[in-house]
Amino acid sequence: MGTKKRGRGPVAAGAAVAATAALGAGLYWFQPWKLWADDTVREALPSAAAAPVSPAGPPSAAAGPRTVAEGALISHEHTTTGTAKVIRLPDGSHTLRLEGLDTSSGPDLRVWLTDAPVKEGVAGWRVFDDGEHLSLGKLKGNKGDQNYALPAGVDPAGYRSVTIWCDRFDVSFGAAPLTAV
Repeated sequence: MGTKKRGRGPVAAGAAVAATAALGAGLYWFQPWKLWADDTVREALPSAAAAPVSPAGPPSAAAGPRTVAEGALISHEHTTTGTAKVIRLPDGSHTLRLEGLDTSSGPDLRVWLTDAPVKEGVAGWRVFDDGEHLSLGKLKGNKGDQNYALPAGVDPAGYRSVTIWCDRFDVSFGAAPLTAV
């Protein structure tokens, strides 16, 4: 009589379950589809409508938004272009504005103000979390024009740069030095 062969069914099933779990975790962690998906945001610059109106008439041009610092974005981990501006609004508050932003989408992207200098190349990819940084929130979209309010009491002069920061992988997609205007 023949001998009964042991099937590989349980081992193969276990390997398939493990491979499926690893694939699912990898897809969740890296989110590769975001490299091909664009999210364009077209926010208007906060207007001078917030300026107080004097009894003598409408607010003057001097009461409108004013750029106090700006810089061009450079590429780090991903190709990134556009301009970052710190704008003082008529009510005295500040907004960080990204204009003409074009970068890759990615998992867990944030907009940070930092005290770190902007360095080109790989040397600049991971410097922004070494010192003082302020998260202004999640990146609204990987393309377009968008505004990020600075919290009350924050002095923008204390920050030297802005970065599009991937919080999941601790790496800068791109950054801009902020130079006073």
